Amino acid sequence: MPIDRSDSLTRFSTKPLFAYAMRRNIIFLAGCLGLFAFASVAEAYRPEIVSSTPRGMQRGTTQKVVLNGARVGDARQLLFDREGITVKSLKPLDASKVELELEVPADTPPGLYPMRLVAETGLSNVMLFGVGAMPTIDEAEPNSEFGAPQQIENNVTIEGAVAREDEDYYVVDLKKGERFTAELEGVRIKKGRSNPFFDPYIAILNSERFELATSDDAPLLQQDCLCSIEAPEDGKYIVVVRDSSFGGNNDRYRLHVGSFPRPIAVVPAGGPPGEVIDMTFTSVSGESWVEKVQLPSEVSEAFPLVMSNQRGVSPSPNFIRVGPMPNVVETEPNNSFKESTAGQLPGAFCGIISEPGDNDYFSFDAKKNQTAYIKLYARNVLRSELDGVINVYNEKGGRVGGNDDSGGPDSFLEYKIPADGKYHVGIGDHLRGGGPGYAYRLEVTLSEPALTLTLPDRRRYEATQINVPQGNRTAVMINAARRRVSGPIDISGLNLPEGVTITPIQMPANRTTVPLLLSATADAQLDGRLVNLVGKIPDNPVESDFTQRHQLLIGQNNSVVYDYHADRAAVSVINATPCTISIVQPQVPIVRTGSMELIVKVDRGGLDADIPIRMLYNPPGIGSSGSIKIPKGKDEARIPLTANASAVIGQWPLIVYASVGGNEIATEPATLEIADKIFNFEFPKTSAELGADADVIVDIEIAREFAGTCEVELVGLPAGVTCPQTKMEVTNDTEQIVFPVKIEEKARVGQHKTLVARATITDPKGVIKQTQGTGTLQIDKPIPAPVAKKPAPKTDTPKPAAAPAPVKKKPLSRLEQLRLLHKQAREAGE
Repeated sequence: MPIDRSDSLTRFSTKPLFAYAMRRNIIFLAGCLGLFAFASVAEAYRPEIVSSTPRGMQRGTTQKVVLNGARVGDARQLLFDREGITVKSLKPLDASKVELELEVPADTPPGLYPMRLVAETGLSNVMLFGVGAMPTIDEAEPNSEFGAPQQIENNVTIEGAVAREDEDYYVVDLKKGERFTAELEGVRIKKGRSNPFFDPYIAILNSERFELATSDDAPLLQQDCLCSIEAPEDGKYIVVVRDSSFGGNNDRYRLHVGSFPRPIAVVPAGGPPGEVIDMTFTSVSGESWVEKVQLPSEVSEAFPLVMSNQRGVSPSPNFIRVGPMPNVVETEPNNSFKESTAGQLPGAFCGIISEPGDNDYFSFDAKKNQTAYIKLYARNVLRSELDGVINVYNEKGGRVGGNDDSGGPDSFLEYKIPADGKYHVGIGDHLRGGGPGYAYRLEVTLSEPALTLTLPDRRRYEATQINVPQGNRTAVMINAARRRVSGPIDISGLNLPEGVTITPIQMPANRTTVPLLLSATADAQLDGRLVNLVGKIPDNPVESDFTQRHQLLIGQNNSVVYDYHADRAAVSVINATPCTISIVQPQVPIVRTGSMELIVKVDRGGLDADIPIRMLYNPPGIGSSGSIKIPKGKDEARIPLTANASAVIGQWPLIVYASVGGNEIATEPATLEIADKIFNFEFPKTSAELGADADVIVDIEIAREFAGTCEVELVGLPAGVTCPQTKMEVTNDTEQIVFPVKIEEKARVGQHKTLVARATITDPKGVIKQTQGTGTLQIDKPIPAPVAKKPAPKTDTPKPAAAPAPVKKKPLSRLEQLRLLHKQAREAGE
């Protein structure tokens, strides 16, 4: 049976200043528009599949299947993420349909198989295709009335569709005591964006129209349905299928009905690779039975285990974890720490919260300073009903730690052991629920190093596909998450298409992302592969994992209704593009608070059109424009780069990519050096009155010597202020420069914090620019002359003796002048 982690889980976020701000917003908007333009161009060319007819088939058969979509006329290959389906032939019928002949061997496990088309123009999105164990029949209309249901045999799969306000009725004959189960695939086989999306509902009725069982959103099946009955008497029983809110838009479904086993819980939910272990299976009715199960020989984070016995085969798998740690299955009673089931580290503690209010306890011995990595698997992987909470207790029963939903639907705790001794861990439901579907697997290990690679989405909600043109390059970003491990990471790819290579770009120890550049030779064959991307830390044995999320169904408010995680990345070789692009290697660094222009050249190869280009990523602290094009008829363009004051100093690999005919091509890496700033500029405050002259002083500190010539330009003067010489030459010995300015009468009175010094160094190897501000210019109104008082009238009074000479007064400060002016104005008014 093939190992598959990918089908693991769906999870059921002043004027110059104004002008500057506006420029920032415009640049941001332009970047968004540029990104939208890239996305729109790619979507206009990328092949897409949206449905298939039929949506699944019976194992042990060969059948024609038609894929429906867009831009699939050049399809040449179909990739399945899981083994078990053979493509006998593939023939495009037109731009929107591809005819397949598929063969499913009789031993292929039932379930959903991720598939994608490979076309000459690239990879399509992922869609799920069903494989079942029972014969398939089609819905036959009219069957929308309870009184006129479609007659069916037991143990069949029905392919049907729900229209708006539609109800589909099916009738089956059962004997008393016969087990009858209905399981539906609806959400899981739907693809795309739907608001509202199809939310199926099923019910089993007796002939008098009384409901015996209903289902809407079974946790095991995410938002699909599962219900089961034991026939109370001989007679006819009716299954009804509809949308839960009576919606519907010709939404397709696969309904499995029969006596087949349908476990909703497995204990233990996993085990060591290669072992044969006894597993207890529990059905939706609470019935339990034990089966011996041969586990696969390789580790699997989510192994699809299909139940098969004399009653039949379950339509879809239960997922379990296969790993090296031994199982510890709960032994009742274990409802308190005093009754804990004894285990050891590492260990996988397994059980079921069997009734409301139940709690299960396990114990283990640990040493001081050990770190226990405690991870609960319930909704994640197992698709259990349990909303788990974990708590850790010391030997005396004192709570020392706990968690509820850390970073996802399940709980996780990393706990450092404070002292030698026995510890207990308790498991319960957040709402104190319980029942046959509340299974769990609690893995407790001594924290070990781990390395996980992921391929981030370039466009929102779309998993990144890697399409490499013949004789050209493409690039994506790859992320890494390190746990208890450090060091640089080398990225490689296993099972690449022939003629495709990866250019080594090491991820530094202090970074979590790096470009991944792939190249194809001119004679590489058009081919698609599922590739294992591997991360390796030099001189470290830790093995990396890889995961990529595919968001299959998007619902209201962009919520992800259904997704799956792949353990390999899809890579294809596609038709050659006419042109190639390259970066002119910068010969000088970009400095903090500085800027530069990155020159990108194109060898058009006969292409006569605009070519949009953008940076694959920006090094930390670097900004770039996302709306640059190489204009038609030109062979180069310049991408403006800016560095903020915190740009990370060092050398960074730069890659630019372009959209050509819907495909993305990339440059070879160039190196961008980020250096510390050369100058520190200080602006003593400048004050002047309207109509006056003033000097703007800039103090200069040379942080490090520069080569070549340099001039400093004063920019950011407010309206109505002019400078006859805005540029000044400076040398490594310059400590201060003075810019004379003239304040015109029309200048605005007030404080202007807009002055900026821009240094331009002309080096033999290139130009270095650094901009720093902001200085302040205070503009005031002139102080009016004081108003003279009227002379006193003449009298015959003798002239008094001469007054003593006045004492020389201290010059008034600016504030005192304003106060005097205010006093004089008030007196004049009186």
